Amino acid sequence: MKKIIFLIFISSLVLAQSQRSLNNDGVDLYKEKKYSDAEVKFKKSLEKNNKSFHSNFNLGDAYYKQGRYDEAIQSFQNSIPLTENEKEKAAVYHNIGNALIKKNEFKDGINAYKQALKLNPNDLDTKYNLSYALNMLKQNQQKQNQQNKNDKKQDQNKNQDQQQEQNKNQDNKKEQNQQQQQQQKNQISKEEAQRILDALKNNEKDMQKKLRKVQGKVYSTDKDW
Repeated sequence: MKKIIFLIFISSLVLAQSQRSLNNDGVDLYKEKKYSDAEVKFKKSLEKNNKSFHSNFNLGDAYYKQGRYDEAIQSFQNSIPLTENEKEKAAVYHNIGNALIKKNEFKDGINAYKQALKLNPNDLDTKYNLSYALNMLKQNQQKQNQQNKNDKKQDQNKNQDQQQEQNKNQDNKKEQNQQQQQQQKNQISKEEAQRILDALKNNEKDMQKKLRKVQGKVYSTDKDW
């Protein structure tokens, strides 16, 4: 029985060494800025022991350096319950804050930095990053407020232009209606035109009769002196 226990102990020791060796290989590659290769080593290390705080934490760093912030945050979060060391946990929250800031999620990043400072109040890097995040949040809010004002002004100008165009169309329509009404007033009906024409003809006939009567008269040019 003792022999079996001894063999199990040796096997566990070899496994632990293999896991640590893979993690250390990943760290060396990380230092050489070979982040994708380091990622592979950290993953292999976690295949040996997925409860390793350092391998989860380091994998998060490798993801972060590759700009894969969501995956980095997940790996950092996986490492939190694997340590009781407050400084290690503070380092995790610090890195989570960094990843969130990279995603422009300033409010969540600020909360992560605050959590880190609760665990390690004297961390100057976290204090600096918190100050930076607060300043960026303020700038973003100012930009958003200005953008909202600009959008509102544009909407007002658009509405004003639409109203002016509508008023212009209404004025044009009114003017057209007035012109049409005036044209209708100036126009005479067919019947009225015929009456006027008949009247003119009658007047012309009367005039011709009068002229004939005048032409039929004989005027004497002799004078009795």
